Amino acid sequence: MQARGAHVMGVDQYTSAHVFEDLPDGGRVVLERDDAGDRAAIAAIRLHMREIAASFRAGDFTKPFQVHAQTVPGTAVMRDRRAAISYVPIDRPRGGEVRITSADTIAVVAIHQFLEFQRQQHRAAGHEGALHHN
Repeated sequence: MQARGAHVMGVDQYTSAHVFEDLPDGGRVVLERDDAGDRAAIAAIRLHMREIAASFRAGDFTKPFQVHAQTVPGTAVMRDRRAAISYVPIDRPRGGEVRITSADTIAVVAIHQFLEFQRQQHRAAGHEGALHHN
């Protein structure tokens, strides 16, 4: 999975950290580089987060499928309810995040399923205070 992730995301999974955080109105995906001076990797992360936001907004969850080599829980509902979900990419000093929000309770449950699967697969933090490496 790490090699597929590096290929899809364009950044080394071992020198970056993920957070998949549930929030009451959805959640967020954070990806940051360990080295704040690695401008190329930070730019790659930011580009990846913008691409993810655009793909998800369109109901395209191909990239998570490519990384995990399986259908990711929650994505069918997220695709079907895409008009009720907002995906906003945000630049961060060492990378980026995608903030996912919805007022649709069914969509929020699906978002949480998606994020829980990602946390387990990436062995990642569930909130920024617990940020750790993959």
